Amino acid sequence: MSKNKSLTGLILGVAVAVIINLLPLGDLSSQGKMCLGLTLMTVVFWAFQVVQSGYASGLYLALLVIFKVAEPAVVFSPWIGSTMYLVIGAYLIASAVKSSGLGERIAYNFIIKFVSSYKSIIISIFALTFILSILIPHPWPRAFLIMSVMVVVIKSAKIPNEDAIKIGFAVFAAAVPVSMIFLTGDSVINPLAVQASGISISWLQWFIYMGPPNIISSIITCVMILVLFKPTAEVTINKDEMKEKLSALGPVSVKEKRTIVWLAIAVVLWMTDSIHGINIGWITLLIAMLMSFPAVGEILSPKQWSEVPVHVLLFLTAAMTIGKVGAVTGMNTWIAETILPSSIPSNPFVLALIIALISMGIHMFLGSVIAVMGIAIPALLIFTEPMGISPIVTTLLVYTSIGIHYILPFHHLNILVGQGEENGMYGQKEVMRLGIPLTIVVFIITVAVEVPYWKMIGLF
Repeated sequence: MSKNKSLTGLILGVAVAVIINLLPLGDLSSQGKMCLGLTLMTVVFWAFQVVQSGYASGLYLALLVIFKVAEPAVVFSPWIGSTMYLVIGAYLIASAVKSSGLGERIAYNFIIKFVSSYKSIIISIFALTFILSILIPHPWPRAFLIMSVMVVVIKSAKIPNEDAIKIGFAVFAAAVPVSMIFLTGDSVINPLAVQASGISISWLQWFIYMGPPNIISSIITCVMILVLFKPTAEVTINKDEMKEKLSALGPVSVKEKRTIVWLAIAVVLWMTDSIHGINIGWITLLIAMLMSFPAVGEILSPKQWSEVPVHVLLFLTAAMTIGKVGAVTGMNTWIAETILPSSIPSNPFVLALIIALISMGIHMFLGSVIAVMGIAIPALLIFTEPMGISPIVTTLLVYTSIGIHYILPFHHLNILVGQGEENGMYGQKEVMRLGIPLTIVVFIITVAVEVPYWKMIGLF
């Protein structure tokens, strides 16, 4: 079945690229048509999982250069900025927190003090995700770390498999809204959204704009999980086993202490980037590099470079390039003129509703949050430009609409990575059970929360 799906996606993707280039698309240039064709082909490859995302992305980048759609300097421009190096640094810092034992120690201490029932397990998952989002700047290692602790809780409390699946799903579902609270909560997508807006905002500004709405989104998601995924039996936590696990870690090691020091320095520098003016990407890379040096670091070793996935870096490069090459070739402008309404609503609530509907509609088809940002944000920035509103408003409305939205696992990588018995134990059924009603939450957050909140603080 999987092989047939891949083959279908391959044929469909190539067919889309060929058809787009043969169609008369108004005043869209030949380079614009080639850009649109290759972009849609790549998106189809991603959606159908024809090959690993890195291979499809690498093909896209190579074809853009080979067919002279844009200069190599434009195609690979993401590597000139700080975003790619932020991702590299984030993976290394996450590896340091995990390998030092610090993350596990924090999780066990938290569970011993605050967890006593199924309800408290679900709430603790969201609380731990929030706490660790300050220390581990990427949602995947964070979620897998919390999941490893939850496996111990599940086994020690003899939780039935049916309820264990619910707990596993909660771990990865929590990663979706909580990762949007801090700019470094998701060091891949959050800075990418900022970059797409064309406006630089600080770590603190991100928290002011996105923190409160996504704290509300996290609370709503947590409540929905508690309502939709009730346990089949009472849960009794064996805290003695938790204490044994904590005791087995021994006293806080020198490596953990050094990790704490470097994390504290990183967090302070992230929070004060508007004061010292150093981009958080360079801060993250610098801290990660210093963690490897003798005397001051000795936390990261050469083998931990393997924690930085090359395929993710290629995927990010391709996703970021879509918007840049689309602007150069005229693709973004053509999309804006073709699919967006001709008139702009003056009412900010109606505007937010339209942006949410368009963004979610594209997301339902494309699946990838990053791919949708690459196509939707540039087009909607052109659409809203006559209104004179800040580009960051349009960008964050698009990002919120797709960042907390999913119905199937492939709609959000934070959900997709946890699917399967060997990961979060859940499947498509659990994802849809939460994802369908979660669609309503998107409109609540964008229209009923963000618009009035941003008007109140003077952003809108």
